[in-house]
Amino acid sequence: MNDIKQKIDMANAEAVKRINEADPVLVDIAPAGEVIPGLKDRMVLHSGPPVTWPNMCGAQRGAMIGAVLFENWAGSVDEASRLLENGIIRFEPNHHHQAVGPMAGTISPSMPVWVVENRTFGNRAFCRQVEGRQQFGDYSDSALEGLRQWRDIWALSLRKGLLGMGGLELRPIIAKALTMGDELHNRPVAASSLFANGLVGPMLEAGVEKGHLLSTINYITKHELLFLGLSMAAGKASVDPAAGIEYSAVVIAMARNGTEFGIRVSGLGEEWFTASSPRINGLYFPGYTEKDAGADMGDSAITETAGWGGLVLAGATGILSLVGGTPEEALAYSKEMRQITVTMSSSYRMPVFGFQGAPLGIDMRKVVQTGITPIIDTAIAHRNPGYSIIGAGLVRAPMECFKKALLRFGQKYGVK
Repeated sequence: MNDIKQKIDMANAEAVKRINEADPVLVDIAPAGEVIPGLKDRMVLHSGPPVTWPNMCGAQRGAMIGAVLFENWAGSVDEASRLLENGIIRFEPNHHHQAVGPMAGTISPSMPVWVVENRTFGNRAFCRQVEGRQQFGDYSDSALEGLRQWRDIWALSLRKGLLGMGGLELRPIIAKALTMGDELHNRPVAASSLFANGLVGPMLEAGVEKGHLLSTINYITKHELLFLGLSMAAGKASVDPAAGIEYSAVVIAMARNGTEFGIRVSGLGEEWFTASSPRINGLYFPGYTEKDAGADMGDSAITETAGWGGLVLAGATGILSLVGGTPEEALAYSKEMRQITVTMSSSYRMPVFGFQGAPLGIDMRKVVQTGITPIIDTAIAHRNPGYSIIGAGLVRAPMECFKKALLRFGQKYGVK
């Protein structure tokens, strides 16, 4: 038994070592179909573990319909629904394609995505842009117009500036933003500002056409959640090299599709361990209540998997006006997360804890042993298709996922 425990400890140490050594760099902003492995025509990627159309939640259905309309594969909502229901449009999880997506997570071939390369290990990860309408299930033409502007103006302008500067290192931005009150999930305000400041000059130098330049500057300087897509891609690129380490109990993915919540564990390959997606405890926009809310959804919990988001809430109390809670509760959450993680980050630090590193490497064994599940920042989507964002809050990962994974771990490695 001591021999197995030593193997697990060594494997966990290797997993968090790889995450700590990650060097995420934004290298491109490109159409998803050109850069995401395995993303074919007539395919839409989605958040969370695999799900069938009959079991898909309302918001994710709405977002899938919106993606089909955006790609002009259908001329009406009814036609788009039929194509999806009959399997003419294929859909697969983002995580199966080195990608992540916020909320419904829908990524279709012509959507430009953030391309982040982990220069330490050479792997890449991808994430779509963040907005508050189509990804929540709104398939109206006005919602899709935002996607068209991203595709035709903003992404092209940012790409021109980015390629001219030879890429943008994200680790310094993330590290600085954490000391400025961000948690890089629901509150990436500082990181978004730092990113915008870093791209304006390069776009000017690259000669972006004036009208497009002004439109893009207006977009990036007013979009407080802009960096979320970058932190998600950076988190995915940072954690992926820790996958597939024999005997490691470190969680390398947490994702939700509004129906199921799923986790993956380093030493258990690509298998998902799932439970029903939980309800969210949060605050609602005027006109909505918890009766309108769908269950938790999105790949954005990759930020918690990388050691950000809910794990660093103690240093981001400004977010409480959006998600609810008190500064004392935020401090308690971060202290709890230190009990279920392997180590602390060597790159990302928390001033509130004397600049100690952020909690890093969720250990499924510690989750089950302590009864403490990861706390996650999240937004709230409507339970029905056709709506934009209706609120935000906090949610706990279901214990059932970790118990299932621990059972399989014991079966694989002969641990009782």
